[in-house]
Amino acid sequence: MRSTMRHLLASGVLGVALVATALPAQAAPTAAVVFNTGHLDLVDVAYEDGALEVGVHDEDNDVEYGAGEVKLIVKRQAKVTVPADPAFAFLGTPGVSTVWVLPQIQNSNLIWPGIAAEEIGVGVFAGDALTLSVRSVDGPGQLAIYTENAVGQPTVLADSGDGLPDAITVTAGDHSHANWAFDKAGAYRVTVRATGTLAATGQRVTSEPATLRFTVKS
Repeated sequence: MRSTMRHLLASGVLGVALVATALPAQAAPTAAVVFNTGHLDLVDVAYEDGALEVGVHDEDNDVEYGAGEVKLIVKRQAKVTVPADPAFAFLGTPGVSTVWVLPQIQNSNLIWPGIAAEEIGVGVFAGDALTLSVRSVDGPGQLAIYTENAVGQPTVLADSGDGLPDAITVTAGDHSHANWAFDKAGAYRVTVRATGTLAATGQRVTSEPATLRFTVKS
């Protein structure tokens, strides 16, 4: 949780707590926060103290998490048949194959996945543009991230089925939504990182990799 940790460091509370409390040599890891519904920015890009960071933002409760602090559940209700349109062949056989989709349009029964750079001010990066790189997808199947226009035609942003990495352009100050589609049930690890060029210096900065963990229910 980036904001919480920064607040504690700034206030000195964290330092006092560490001095006052002796931790065991091998403390048990903190349990992940599990989400299966809600408005979540799965990729929340921020620029602080000279560094780009990628985390997860719970929009409903305004809480920020590190990618490793959350577990994302794609419920059975997300399973749909691929539209019977050749434009959706990247998902499988149109009208035949099934996929699990976290949708671009909000469905209160599922996670509503966002991509955000709202914490980045206008003018910080050249052209107010950053690149979100989908580095790898580890799991039993493929992941496609895509949008649909007003008449239901798709634009593919990233597709592990035809090779990675894939690059998604993100605009500083922006917040957008897309469909995240998995073609098989099981556990996935999706690794992303963000890159941008500082407008003032021309320096290129890149975040540490952030790995999202999904469980797609059969």
